[in-house]
Amino acid sequence: MVNVNCWCLPVIPINEAQLMKKILVGLFVYQAISAQAGGMESLENFVRTVHSGHAEFTQVVTPLPKSGQAGQPSQAAHSRTSIGTFDFVRPDRFRFVYKKPLAQTIVADGQTLWLYDADLNQVTARKQAAVLATTPAALISAAPDIKALQADFALAAAPDSEGLEWVTATPKNKDSSLRSIRLGFRKQALAVLDILDSFGQRSVMSFGALQENGPIDASLFQFKPPAGADVIRQ
Repeated sequence: MVNVNCWCLPVIPINEAQLMKKILVGLFVYQAISAQAGGMESLENFVRTVHSGHAEFTQVVTPLPKSGQAGQPSQAAHSRTSIGTFDFVRPDRFRFVYKKPLAQTIVADGQTLWLYDADLNQVTARKQAAVLATTPAALISAAPDIKALQADFALAAAPDSEGLEWVTATPKNKDSSLRSIRLGFRKQALAVLDILDSFGQRSVMSFGALQENGPIDASLFQFKPPAGADVIRQ
């Protein structure tokens, strides 16, 4: 008789094996839910604790791809990159300054939303309350609390990716010009806004280190149309 020595894994009874499987599945589900919940926690913390901020940003806009000729694949649209700065004070003041390639300034002073296009020397003025609620700015700088956001957006946690925690915000107003907005947080700090409009155009705004709750000059949120500029009030 030949003695054969072998190393074997212990045999687990069926009931124990099933229990182990349930434990592992439960752990996987818990980890998945926890990962998704992180985005909602980061958004809630951001809205609750960050009352003012300043950051530099880079924005990449990709238009809807143009269809090719019959029988040919569509061609990718060319993206456009802008850089600028962003300041805000909750709940109703913010300022975006686009420096390159086109100079534009967007200011919310609490009553009026101003848009100044330097190349056209044109200013557009709108009542802030009428246009702000379902904009990306409402998500990051205007809403006083998470309940205010949920009045205008359906918020849903999304899986972590690219080293960020994500939340998807979908406007409840069916007439909104936006299809969805994804907010990405890194260690509970706002890092990315990924915006998809109703025409399929995508805009990704990446923020540098956000300086939270520091002093902000109130004059930043005061806007006076430049002399000679064409002012359009809507």
